[in-house]
Amino acid sequence: MSTPQLHKCADVTVVPVKTTIHFSITDKVGALDECLGAIKAMNISLTRIESRPSKTSDWDYDFFVDFDAVDAEQVSQVSKKLESLAKQVHVVGTGGASGAIATSELPDSTPWFPRKMVDLDTFADKVLEMGEELNADHPGAKDAVYRARRSEITNIAKTYRTGQPIPHIEYTKVEIDTWTTVFNKLITMFPTHACREHQYVFPLLIQNCGYGPSNIPQLDGVSKFLKDCTGFTLRPVMGLLTSRDFLNGLAFRVFHSTQYIRHHSRPLYTPEPDVCHELLGHVPLFADPAFADFSQEIGLASLGASDTDIERLATIYWFTVEFGVCRQGDNLRVYGAGLLSSFGELEYCLSDKPEVRPFEPAKVAVQKYPITEYQPVYFVAESFKDAQMRVRDFANSLQRPFSVRYNAYTESIEILDSKDKVLRYAQSIKSDMLTLVDALEKLA
Repeated sequence: MSTPQLHKCADVTVVPVKTTIHFSITDKVGALDECLGAIKAMNISLTRIESRPSKTSDWDYDFFVDFDAVDAEQVSQVSKKLESLAKQVHVVGTGGASGAIATSELPDSTPWFPRKMVDLDTFADKVLEMGEELNADHPGAKDAVYRARRSEITNIAKTYRTGQPIPHIEYTKVEIDTWTTVFNKLITMFPTHACREHQYVFPLLIQNCGYGPSNIPQLDGVSKFLKDCTGFTLRPVMGLLTSRDFLNGLAFRVFHSTQYIRHHSRPLYTPEPDVCHELLGHVPLFADPAFADFSQEIGLASLGASDTDIERLATIYWFTVEFGVCRQGDNLRVYGAGLLSSFGELEYCLSDKPEVRPFEPAKVAVQKYPITEYQPVYFVAESFKDAQMRVRDFANSLQRPFSVRYNAYTESIEILDSKDKVLRYAQSIKSDMLTLVDALEKLA
């Protein structure tokens, strides 16, 4: 889970920065050796090399090479050298969550972003705050037993890697009692405050995932349930990720979820996301196809986005996935997880106290908001599909030199930055359209 806190690129180089360069070469003897030799001659060690059949019409091969750049000049030198040896050379990404090269220094590049599911492993030990370290005002800050337990659970998340089963957590009686208090309090309000999609899925979670007042569901079972419903999966996380890292995960239909629980002394309050927030607030909506599509739309828009655009997208995320309200019939209902997991604000948000505005992404993206108190303003979506289309239109206005799509078959991001790649994508859509037409004809 993430709050909209942003990484700001520094004006000077501080640490080596992960950089990815893409290029294509013709299938001829020694072509790749020439390219790699040129990079090696510049005293650069590659951290990864990937090869794929080219998306172009030529019988070329696409290569992605990763290395730790010391500054923008080095990236430019590598790029220029490769241009004399290969085709379609461009810097896919520079920087990322811990980057130090300002994108303004590399006008033809974009911030680094994950291209394959396994790339999310690089986020495993990068958190902004909380996790095993607690702020002085955290309810459990002075509880040595609680802090040790938090450290134990966050270390499990730190070592998790893509493809592994999510580790099972044996929750203690104290932790289960805390869950019981939260669960019993919130389920009394869901029928009158939660959106119909949340109410529809919640009984299925009780039947299939062990949701109940005396049991904290395990992420692994919940993740498999979501996978069957919408293709979304859960991934354990140590604490708050940067907005960029967290939103990038949504592009792969991956939700980073905590496994620890709030301190027992204040069961109805938490200064951070915890397993109650994730399982009671977020999970039910990720089982809804329209909401899953909407969430992934925000994630796809974040890939390679500038720091300014990440801030805008994170604000949209805040006012939708976290604190969203929607119109259903003549009533307003809640779909934001920050509201659905907070007894007090769930009651407040549908009262006549806060201001309610229509969901317009361009306006939402620049709206200021408090983090430690109830929101004075909420934005109302007409439907998840309508919100998705509006976010897609907004994303098209962002400054990014290419479009992207998620390939669910390969669990990877495809960069649509050439005519050949777009044509190949169109061919896949044509195949789906033929299937649709055939189905409609059989139903006629």
